[in-house]
Amino acid sequence: MSQLFGAIDLGASSGRVIAGAFLDGTLQFKEIHRFRNTPITQGDRLYWDLENLLAEVQRGLSKLGSFAETQGSEIVSIGIDTWAVDFGLIDKSGDVIGGVRHYRDERNKIGVAAVHQIVEPAELFAQSGLQFLPFNTVYQLATVAIQDPADLQSAASLLLIPDLLAHWLTGEIVTERTNASTTGLLSIETREWNWHLIDKLHLPRHLFAKLIDPGETIGKLRSRFRTSPALANTKVTSVPSHDTASAVAGTPLMDRSSTAYLSSGTWSLLGLELDERNTSDAARIENFTNELGAQNRVRFLKNLSGLWLLQQLMADFKQHDPTLELATVLDQASSIISNARIQVEDEQFAKPGDMTIKIQTACTLAGLDVPTSPAELVRCILDSLADSYAVALSALEKVSGVSIKQLQVVGGGSQNDLLSQLTSDRTGLPVMAGPAEATAIGNLMSQASAFGVVGTSLEEQRVIIERSYKSRSFLPRPSQVEVAS
Repeated sequence: MSQLFGAIDLGASSGRVIAGAFLDGTLQFKEIHRFRNTPITQGDRLYWDLENLLAEVQRGLSKLGSFAETQGSEIVSIGIDTWAVDFGLIDKSGDVIGGVRHYRDERNKIGVAAVHQIVEPAELFAQSGLQFLPFNTVYQLATVAIQDPADLQSAASLLLIPDLLAHWLTGEIVTERTNASTTGLLSIETREWNWHLIDKLHLPRHLFAKLIDPGETIGKLRSRFRTSPALANTKVTSVPSHDTASAVAGTPLMDRSSTAYLSSGTWSLLGLELDERNTSDAARIENFTNELGAQNRVRFLKNLSGLWLLQQLMADFKQHDPTLELATVLDQASSIISNARIQVEDEQFAKPGDMTIKIQTACTLAGLDVPTSPAELVRCILDSLADSYAVALSALEKVSGVSIKQLQVVGGGSQNDLLSQLTSDRTGLPVMAGPAEATAIGNLMSQASAFGVVGTSLEEQRVIIERSYKSRSFLPRPSQVEVAS
């Protein structure tokens, strides 16, 4: 039987189960199952629909096993990557206590105030290297301690989302290190749990599980998930479990000394892959973050607003016209010229709600053109995102001292040709777009490396990625760069 690898790739708006194989020096993969990931509201609280996520993952695994059988293959390993910062508290029986909070829940602000009363933001950055975001795990935990102290007291462990899924599939309790680096509770120096900070914040030490690195075996798939002979010997393998960490590992950075990456999805993660952290005052002031990536590299990046804005806008449109397709609107938007812009990092745009009204109100207050049609509204978002990328790239060069010559865009946003062209226009840089499935690619590469199917270095793996998936090139249009400047 030939070998297949499975990637469980959960994003903030959708999830996929993907099968991957390495043939003739290339990676080939097939999407087996896709599903929506929609939060649920309970009173004034926002949660992830964990029950639905688990059911869809189980359904995807069953399909994965059936697919492998038709190929005469076996599933050697499965890796899990998801969004960062959110977690579940589990009791001694392994059951989740109190649901899994959504990072967009407004309650997180309570935790920010509580933590900053104990530790200054500058000191937090010095210890963790993490940019300030009000939904970082450290703030969410502080909120739980204030609002639901009984949940914290009765919990046996805290597991980030990919670790929670791995526990469900294997029974094991571990935390993968790249995702742990997004919590604000990992020491940037030792790359271990920051016990001094944890104690200072009065968080129970026993909540924090053993840390493991990508490539380590977590455990064997539990019997109830082995629904076909192809899954009989499947192991769950640790990968860079923060989806951005897998996405960067899956990005063809052939010259990382002068190429920045943009992982474009619900969020936009723009940065450089570095060998060492940067915790300078300039990095803190510009709100850059130092998160761990594959092979202990540093993802020095800024977390920016992303396609969430477009997703929310299209949801508004479809309430009035269910037949409206994004491709049609993008085609119309490509010829629009307008000064309509929004500050995409404004807090109001991070919350669910009527995106059309929010955009029109912001443009009115700023004295700009007010977009009315779907195409005008979409163009406003894309122009605004491209502007934010240009500002962030300029700050990235200044803080890092790196002269950036090219931008590599991966993720779902790499399929949006208009956004790629506008980004090239605003930044004045060549933009290479693709692969769209960089996260799944990084996940699969990490597993294959652990089993000796591909080389251990990212450079070797990126040669395979470049050979397997050709990027599309966008060059700045001089007149547009001049206007943007």
